[in-house]
Amino acid sequence: MAWVRRHLGDGERVVRVAALHGGVTAEMRRLSVAGPGGAARELVLRSYVEPFFVDRAEEALGREGGALTVLAGSGGVSAPRLIAADPTAAHCEYPSLLMTCLPGRTLLDDEGLETRVRLLARQLAAIHAVCPGEQPPKYEALTTADTVVVPEGADAAAWAAAIDIIREPAPPYEGRFLHRDFHPGNVLFDTPATRITGVVDWAGASWGPADLDVAHSCTNLALIHGPEWGQRFADAYEEAGGALAADPGDRLYWRVRDALAFSEEVEAVARPWRAAGRTELTTRVVERRLDAYVTGLMTPG
Repeated sequence: MAWVRRHLGDGERVVRVAALHGGVTAEMRRLSVAGPGGAARELVLRSYVEPFFVDRAEEALGREGGALTVLAGSGGVSAPRLIAADPTAAHCEYPSLLMTCLPGRTLLDDEGLETRVRLLARQLAAIHAVCPGEQPPKYEALTTADTVVVPEGADAAAWAAAIDIIREPAPPYEGRFLHRDFHPGNVLFDTPATRITGVVDWAGASWGPADLDVAHSCTNLALIHGPEWGQRFADAYEEAGGALAADPGDRLYWRVRDALAFSEEVEAVARPWRAAGRTELTTRVVERRLDAYVTGLMTPG
């Protein structure tokens, strides 16, 4: 808090701290700040606490800080404004980043999904249209054929074929500015969900194929709302003017790569969905949806 106070304006003070829930990699807090003459604003403090993520915090906070700086000059994407960063914990107990707090709320329920998918697709296309003065680091895709965890009772033949796909080298692509973790949990909507008010969590900002960001959104939607929503999002993205790989095999590669990555962390991704009210999304339910999604990808036609 001493570090935070050094980055406040004259006469400002933190009057309330509230934990924000739903994140996986970092602890998030909303700071209510009061200023002279009754002025008030809210900030967000991101801190990497778990040892696994602390070891990766310097790179992650560097990516996020760089992305927020780029997006400050972008008219098509509403993102938090960077205030300060301490990526090596030189001043804080843990590596941390301080930024402005955006209005809006995340929405994970099924009602109104058709409209939200179109808004999400348009927003992702706008992100991919951003032209940074300096390219962010290249994307990372850590899952390999040997790290995939095939769910119990899954379609063995479909999963074996999917795993064989990612044994191959990544196809060539035209680079784009990527969010790298674009999904409903990182997008804020107004009420009654007719407009996106902001996109958060830019710690994975990268340079890579648009297909990879689209694939990540497809998988998330398939697991939260049902396997059919994966393809529906991809279609909406193209309708919004986004460009995917011309070769269907290349598209399949990125879709499969992202889906298989989820096999390694089903419980980790399902936990915040349940905390947000989707209590029916147990680990087993999400595994079954992942199996259905992967099987669908591997089924011709």
